[in-house]
Amino acid sequence: MAEVRNKQVVLKDYVSGFPKESDMHIIEGTVTLKLPEASSEVLLFKNLYLSCDPYMRILMTEGASSYTPGSPLTGYGVGRVLESGHLDYKKGDLVWGITKWEEYSLVSSDQTLFKIQHTDVPLSYYTGILGMPGMTAYVGFFELCSPKKGEKVFVSAASGAVGQLVGQFAKLAGCYVVGSAGSKEKVDLLKNKLGFDEAFNYKEESDLNAALKRCFPEGIDIYFENVGGKTLDAVLLNMRLHGRISVCGMISQYNLTQPEGVTNLANMIFKRIRMQGFIVSDSYNLYPKFLEFLLPHIREGKVMYVEDIAEGLENGPAALVGLYSGRNFGKQVLVVSRE
Repeated sequence: MAEVRNKQVVLKDYVSGFPKESDMHIIEGTVTLKLPEASSEVLLFKNLYLSCDPYMRILMTEGASSYTPGSPLTGYGVGRVLESGHLDYKKGDLVWGITKWEEYSLVSSDQTLFKIQHTDVPLSYYTGILGMPGMTAYVGFFELCSPKKGEKVFVSAASGAVGQLVGQFAKLAGCYVVGSAGSKEKVDLLKNKLGFDEAFNYKEESDLNAALKRCFPEGIDIYFENVGGKTLDAVLLNMRLHGRISVCGMISQYNLTQPEGVTNLANMIFKRIRMQGFIVSDSYNLYPKFLEFLLPHIREGKVMYVEDIAEGLENGPAALVGLYSGRNFGKQVLVVSRE
């Protein structure tokens, strides 16, 4: 039985404030390419692609469901099955779901796992548009916000893994859509490639309330929330009657020791706003319906997806940390192996 090197990205200790590359380190061990004895319901993966996602910062903080210092990070990825103790999976199957930040992983089949049936699209898409971020955009926009043709939609962090899809879904639904992002290049991407009606660089706006009034003189029907803090406070002033807010993430707050307050919540009362947070894993039963909706649009070129590719596990810490300063351009993907 073959024993091979197994490079890992390990968390050194719990993190306070903004994460640094030095909070993680690369270690090299070995792994035997065979399932341990009596290991039914377990799969041995070769990891191919890993997903860098903002929520991973939350798991670096000490708490009930956090990472364990000295152990590899865990997150979403794409892998090939090398050995299987489960009847639903066989050697050679491609799978996406929860795995570890290492070259080879033993994964329990009761984790979130999906067999990849469609390989006419890039495998890396299953870390993004056809994986957790894509499902997040789909559920948060269509299932929670029930868009109607002609409605006005605002998306924060609009060039990221989820936001770029929400904007395109809104256009498919016949909505007017505006996005905010953190650089001129990202604003240009939204307007000139992804089809947003308008976009602005929030770093250049001294008054977010004024920026939103400029883009939405009649107000906002749907807000897809990725940021929190000052952005949410300004949006609440600009929501229309019976507006809907889908709360996906609050990346502006993850690295603060003292979270910012939101002062305009009273608008929810007299505007009858519905604001709902969600965790996408609660809706994975909709994955077949999601694929049926999205795959034809991808194949016909009606929905595009922008990826920022980092090569090699050793570049994982830099790729992950870069999310929190907006260094990534599109969905941040880490390539472990291209086979």
